[in-house]
Amino acid sequence: MSTSAKYSWRDWVGLIVRIVLAGVWFAAAIPKLANIPWFIHGINAYQLLPPSVAEVLGYVLPVLELAAGILLLLGLLTRPAAIVSALMLAAFIFGISWAWAQGLSIDCGCFGSGGEIAPEATRYPEEIARDVGLLLLAGWLIVRPASAVSLDRRLFSIDAPADES
Repeated sequence: MSTSAKYSWRDWVGLIVRIVLAGVWFAAAIPKLANIPWFIHGINAYQLLPPSVAEVLGYVLPVLELAAGILLLLGLLTRPAAIVSALMLAAFIFGISWAWAQGLSIDCGCFGSGGEIAPEATRYPEEIARDVGLLLLAGWLIVRPASAVSLDRRLFSIDAPADES
């Protein structure tokens, strides 16, 4: 049996979703890890958390994003990585909505930047829409973690339900 014959179209969708989410987490984590104080400044711009909590989050969040990206890319512990992804995305949607509702003019800090910006430079609707779309992708993997070319299949025999073939 050929490799492509043993995977359903849903398995290939799962692989694409894993790669997209992993790429987003890498793109988000790497700039933050390169300049954690700058990222902490961005978190503080939300005026949502005490500075001490923002500082801890500034160190933890990029590592969590990087770990989720690695796990998703490998297809290892896909459902837990997707759940963590969904929780982070829900928190980001809340944070961006909060900033918008409070009338703050900040960059979301999603990809390493952050902090105050000119009011006309805010992109809250686009940022929320992007994160909702990514949340839907994470939801796919929560509901259906089986995907093509994954370590979950190799190590844990995680396959798609029999009725999907």
